[in-house]
Amino acid sequence: MTEPTRCPWGNTHPLYVTYHDEEWGVPQHDDRKLFEMLLLEGAQAGLSWLTILKRRESYRAAFDDFDPVKIAAYDEAKTAALLADPGIIRNRLKVAAFITNARAFLAVQQAFGSFDAYIWQFVGGQPKVNAWASLADVPAQTDEARAMSKDLKKRGFTFVGPTICYAFMQACGMVNDHTTGCFRYGELAG
Repeated sequence: MTEPTRCPWGNTHPLYVTYHDEEWGVPQHDDRKLFEMLLLEGAQAGLSWLTILKRRESYRAAFDDFDPVKIAAYDEAKTAALLADPGIIRNRLKVAAFITNARAFLAVQQAFGSFDAYIWQFVGGQPKVNAWASLADVPAQTDEARAMSKDLKKRGFTFVGPTICYAFMQACGMVNDHTTGCFRYGELAG
Protein backbone atom coordinates (compact mmCIF):
# COMPACT_ATOMS: atom_id res chain seq x y z
CA MET A 1 0.00 0.00 0.00
CA THR A 2 1.32 3.43 -0.94
CA GLU A 3 1.64 6.04 1.78
CA PRO A 4 -0.54 9.11 1.20
CA THR A 5 1.15 12.40 0.36
CA ARG A 6 1.41 14.49 3.52
CA CYS A 7 2.73 17.86 4.51
CA PRO A 8 6.51 17.25 4.70
CA TRP A 9 6.65 17.57 8.50
CA GLY A 10 3.90 14.94 8.83
CA ASN A 11 6.23 12.13 7.76
CA THR A 12 9.15 12.78 10.09
CA HIS A 13 8.09 10.75 13.16
CA PRO A 14 5.32 8.22 13.92
CA LEU A 15 3.72 10.62 16.43
CA TYR A 16 3.69 13.32 13.76
CA VAL A 17 2.03 10.95 11.27
CA THR A 18 -0.84 10.23 13.65
CA TYR A 19 -1.16 13.86 14.77
CA HIS A 20 -1.05 15.14 11.18
CA ASP A 21 -3.48 12.58 9.80
CA GLU A 22 -6.06 12.62 12.59
CA GLU A 23 -5.91 15.90 14.48
CA TRP A 24 -3.95 18.83 12.99
CA GLY A 25 -6.21 21.18 11.07
CA VAL A 26 -9.47 19.50 12.08
CA PRO A 27 -11.94 22.15 13.29
CA GLN A 28 -12.17 21.82 17.06
CA HIS A 29 -15.13 23.20 19.01
CA ASP A 30 -14.86 21.34 22.32
CA ASP A 31 -13.86 23.79 25.05
CA ARG A 32 -11.71 21.26 26.94
CA LYS A 33 -9.78 20.32 23.79
CA LEU A 34 -9.34 23.98 22.83
CA PHE A 35 -8.02 24.67 26.33
CA GLU A 36 -5.62 21.73 26.12
CA MET A 37 -4.25 22.88 22.78
CA LEU A 38 -3.82 26.48 23.92
CA LEU A 39 -1.84 25.33 26.96
CA LEU A 40 0.26 22.83 25.02
CA GLU A 41 1.08 25.38 22.30
CA GLY A 42 2.32 27.70 25.05
CA ALA A 43 4.34 24.88 26.62
CA GLN A 44 5.96 24.30 23.24
CA ALA A 45 7.46 27.81 23.10
CA GLY A 46 11.17 27.43 22.34
CA LEU A 47 10.85 23.66 21.86
CA SER A 48 9.79 21.33 19.07
CA TRP A 49 6.17 20.22 18.87
CA LEU A 50 7.44 16.63 18.94
CA THR A 51 8.85 17.28 22.43
CA ILE A 52 5.33 18.17 23.58
CA LEU A 53 3.60 15.32 21.72
CA LYS A 54 5.92 12.83 23.43
CA ARG A 55 4.84 14.23 26.80
CA ARG A 56 1.17 14.80 26.04
CA GLU A 57 -0.14 11.91 28.11
CA SER A 58 2.07 13.00 31.01
CA TYR A 59 0.63 16.51 30.72
CA ARG A 60 -2.90 15.10 30.77
CA ALA A 61 -2.12 13.11 33.91
CA ALA A 62 -0.27 15.96 35.65
CA PHE A 63 -2.89 18.60 34.83
CA ASP A 64 -6.08 16.67 35.66
CA ASP A 65 -6.92 15.99 32.01
CA PHE A 66 -6.88 19.76 31.38
CA ASP A 67 -9.84 20.47 33.63
CA PRO A 68 -9.72 24.30 33.86
CA VAL A 69 -11.67 24.40 37.14
CA LYS A 70 -9.16 22.10 38.85
CA ILE A 71 -6.12 23.83 37.33
CA ALA A 72 -7.41 27.28 38.35
CA ALA A 73 -7.44 26.08 41.97
CA TYR A 74 -3.84 24.80 42.03
CA ASP A 75 -1.84 26.06 44.98
CA GLU A 76 1.87 26.30 45.80
CA ALA A 77 2.06 22.64 46.87
CA LYS A 78 0.57 21.47 43.57
CA THR A 79 2.90 23.82 41.66
CA ALA A 80 5.89 22.34 43.51
CA ALA A 81 4.73 18.82 42.64
CA LEU A 82 4.37 19.78 38.97
CA LEU A 83 7.87 21.28 38.92
CA ALA A 84 9.18 17.94 40.19
CA ASP A 85 7.29 15.90 37.55
CA PRO A 86 9.78 14.53 34.98
CA GLY A 87 6.94 13.81 32.52
CA ILE A 88 6.36 17.48 31.71
CA ILE A 89 8.51 20.48 30.83
CA ARG A 90 9.48 21.72 34.29
CA ASN A 91 9.62 25.40 33.54
CA ARG A 92 8.29 27.54 36.38
CA LEU A 93 6.92 30.25 34.06
CA LYS A 94 5.14 27.72 31.84
CA VAL A 95 3.59 25.88 34.79
CA ALA A 96 2.44 29.20 36.26
CA ALA A 97 0.98 30.11 32.84
CA PHE A 98 -1.20 26.98 32.89
CA ILE A 99 -2.76 28.15 36.17
CA THR A 100 -3.09 31.78 35.07
CA ASN A 101 -4.58 30.71 31.76
CA ALA A 102 -7.07 28.37 33.44
CA ARG A 103 -8.41 31.31 35.44
CA ALA A 104 -8.57 33.52 32.34
CA PHE A 105 -10.21 30.69 30.37
CA LEU A 106 -12.98 30.36 32.97
CA ALA A 107 -13.58 34.11 32.82
CA VAL A 108 -13.89 33.95 29.01
CA GLN A 109 -16.33 31.04 29.27
CA GLN A 110 -18.39 33.08 31.73
CA ALA A 111 -18.38 36.17 29.50
CA PHE A 112 -19.05 34.43 26.16
CA GLY A 113 -20.94 31.28 27.14
CA SER A 114 -18.08 29.13 25.85
CA PHE A 115 -14.44 29.50 24.91
CA ASP A 116 -15.40 28.14 21.49
CA ALA A 117 -17.77 31.07 20.86
CA TYR A 118 -15.02 33.49 21.85
CA ILE A 119 -12.04 32.02 20.02
CA TRP A 120 -13.72 31.26 16.69
CA GLN A 121 -14.74 34.91 16.30
CA PHE A 122 -11.18 35.64 15.17
CA VAL A 123 -11.88 33.76 11.91
CA GLY A 124 -15.53 34.72 11.58
CA GLY A 125 -16.75 31.36 12.89
CA GLN A 126 -15.49 29.38 9.87
CA PRO A 127 -12.12 27.81 9.06
CA LYS A 128 -9.98 29.92 6.77
CA VAL A 129 -8.79 27.76 3.88
CA ASN A 130 -5.36 28.74 2.63
CA ALA A 131 -3.63 27.35 -0.46
CA TRP A 132 0.05 26.96 0.35
CA ALA A 133 2.08 24.98 -2.19
CA SER A 134 4.98 24.45 0.23
CA LEU A 135 5.82 24.87 3.90
CA ALA A 136 8.00 27.83 2.96
CA ASP A 137 4.82 29.70 1.98
CA VAL A 138 3.12 29.26 5.38
CA PRO A 139 3.44 32.36 7.59
CA ALA A 140 4.49 32.18 11.24
CA GLN A 141 1.68 34.57 12.17
CA THR A 142 -1.18 36.49 10.58
CA ASP A 143 -3.31 39.53 11.34
CA GLU A 144 -5.93 37.24 12.90
CA ALA A 145 -3.31 35.63 15.14
CA ARG A 146 -2.01 39.04 16.18
CA ALA A 147 -5.56 40.17 17.03
CA MET A 148 -6.17 36.95 18.99
CA SER A 149 -2.89 37.35 20.88
CA LYS A 150 -3.63 40.96 21.77
CA ASP A 151 -7.12 40.13 23.03
CA LEU A 152 -6.02 37.04 24.98
CA LYS A 153 -3.29 39.07 26.69
CA LYS A 154 -5.82 41.79 27.51
CA ARG A 155 -7.91 39.09 29.19
CA GLY A 156 -4.97 37.91 31.33
CA PHE A 157 -3.58 34.99 29.32
CA THR A 158 0.18 34.43 29.08
CA PHE A 159 2.34 32.48 26.61
CA VAL A 160 -0.04 33.55 23.85
CA GLY A 161 2.12 35.53 21.46
CA PRO A 162 1.03 35.77 17.82
CA THR A 163 3.21 32.84 16.68
CA ILE A 164 1.79 30.62 19.42
CA CYS A 165 -1.72 31.80 18.53
CA TYR A 166 -1.19 30.97 14.87
CA ALA A 167 0.11 27.50 15.73
CA PHE A 168 -3.01 27.07 17.89
CA MET A 169 -5.23 28.20 15.00
CA GLN A 170 -3.56 25.67 12.70
CA ALA A 171 -3.82 22.86 15.23
CA CYS A 172 -7.50 23.50 15.98
CA GLY A 173 -8.57 23.85 12.36
CA MET A 174 -9.32 27.55 12.48
CA VAL A 175 -7.10 27.68 9.41
CA ASN A 176 -6.36 24.91 6.94
CA ASP A 177 -2.61 25.14 6.43
CA HIS A 178 -2.09 21.68 5.01
CA THR A 179 -0.11 22.13 1.81
CA THR A 180 -2.21 21.76 -1.32
CA GLY A 181 -0.51 18.48 -2.28
CA CYS A 182 -1.34 16.90 1.09
CA PHE A 183 -4.18 14.37 1.17
CA ARG A 184 -5.68 16.15 4.24
CA TYR A 185 -5.89 19.49 2.44
CA GLY A 186 -8.80 18.45 0.23
CA GLU A 187 -10.48 16.44 2.97
CA LEU A 188 -10.56 19.48 5.26
CA ALA A 189 -11.13 22.15 2.59
CA GLY A 190 -14.31 20.60 1.30
